[in-house]
Amino acid sequence: MPRYLIERTFQDNIDLPGADHGDIDRQAFIENNTIDGVTWVYSYIDPNRKKSYCIYDAASPEALRSAAKRNRLPIDRITEINVLVPYAYLPKEQERK
Repeated sequence: MPRYLIERTFQDNIDLPGADHGDIDRQAFIENNTIDGVTWVYSYIDPNRKKSYCIYDAASPEALRSAAKRNRLPIDRITEINVLVPYAYLPKEQERK
């Protein structure tokens, strides 16, 4: 399954729900994503809480757009990415240093 980086810009600060409602909100996002076969991996939020950079697994950019629309989330840019793990390429003796 392809992996994507989604960049988002929010008009207002990103609302990070507290413990009381956060689990419910995240579960709703996850359920909406599964309709399009989209998996939210994780997100990064800038210090100003105006931009987010989210990692998703999805079959296509169209599936990501559909899920974002259902979740009422903006999308500035979708970039297909590949994971590069730097330590996977080191000789065994260098891994331990």
